[in-house]
Amino acid sequence: MTLKELAAQTAREFEKTYGRPPQWLAAAPGRVNVIGEHTDYNDGFVLPMAIERYTIAAAAPSSASNHVLRSTTEAAPAQFNAHEPFRPGPKGAWYNYPLGVFAGFRERGVKIPALDVLVHSSVPLGGGLSSSAALEVSTATLLEAVTGLTLDPVEKALLCQKAEHQYAGMPCGIMDQFISVMGKQNHLLLLDCRSRQTQLVPMTDTAVSVLIANTNVKHELTGGEYAQRRAQCEEAARFLGVKSLRDATPQALEAAEDKLNNVVYRRARHVIGEIARTPEAARQIQASAWQKAGELMYASHDSLRDDYEVSCPELDAVVDIAKNIGWKGGVIGCRMTGGGFGGCAVALVRTESVEAISKTIDIEYKKRTGIKASIFVSRPADGATLVKA
Repeated sequence: MTLKELAAQTAREFEKTYGRPPQWLAAAPGRVNVIGEHTDYNDGFVLPMAIERYTIAAAAPSSASNHVLRSTTEAAPAQFNAHEPFRPGPKGAWYNYPLGVFAGFRERGVKIPALDVLVHSSVPLGGGLSSSAALEVSTATLLEAVTGLTLDPVEKALLCQKAEHQYAGMPCGIMDQFISVMGKQNHLLLLDCRSRQTQLVPMTDTAVSVLIANTNVKHELTGGEYAQRRAQCEEAARFLGVKSLRDATPQALEAAEDKLNNVVYRRARHVIGEIARTPEAARQIQASAWQKAGELMYASHDSLRDDYEVSCPELDAVVDIAKNIGWKGGVIGCRMTGGGFGGCAVALVRTESVEAISKTIDIEYKKRTGIKASIFVSRPADGATLVKA
């Protein structure tokens, strides 16, 4: 479904729900990270792109004194007094994400008139494609139109990140909100997570597309794996005498191998290698040096599987199937994307081979795992936009 079609569908749903058309429609995309995993909290680089899947926030002024927030995927609405302090709802409540954005605008002294809001989305939920950031950024873009306050893009992304931290209780990094705000058609975004500087990386070659395969699994973990890995990275940085692993060199790590715990050593080896691979991949993609870019993606996956140990059999299966299709079959490179333990794999593929590749992955993945994958293709998309004002 195109953005135009999704917007029209959202407008119809709004009118059906509230009995009148929306005055504003704002859209923000989900994202996929092409390379640069578990580097963000190590002050490293990430290389995401906005995808052609969007969340749309539609609104119209209300004659009541409440903000009413509805989602097309939730039965019950959420209501908040437009003139009283906001408080987060129960942990896990979907409306905490937009409510945190409302709170961010109010903190800036902005008066928000009572609104009826409806949220509709084509970003898959729970697949690691950042449906939460798309919800936050579409809400922020909507409130810019409603209030007349235009935020600096970095400030807007940070406001949305703060909403996720304080209202949704999710300590996310900055990548998801930055790419949802700043994405540009036919470009990836190289983001330096230390300086917050961004660089648009052209991917103008339409002969290459990005294929995203959702494994449709998410393994439940009980050992606090993410916190554990973060602590292991901090331990390695302390041992190497650097502020973060961004400042460590492969040579320094190699020299310390005998003195470091083996698991901590391997965690650091992934991060240091991935921080180097990410800007290098950006250079190769910009130069349309596809074979080298593909090799970097496979190296990233191997490192995430073996050194960082955040892959899972289903993600490994998708990457293995893609690798078997290979260069001759139109696959340039493939890797897991996101935090791991399930979710999606991302591949660069020849556009002319998309249908055949998708069919092979679909059949082989089902054969190996008994699970049906959800597969779609995207070109790099634009970031947040106002569809109707």
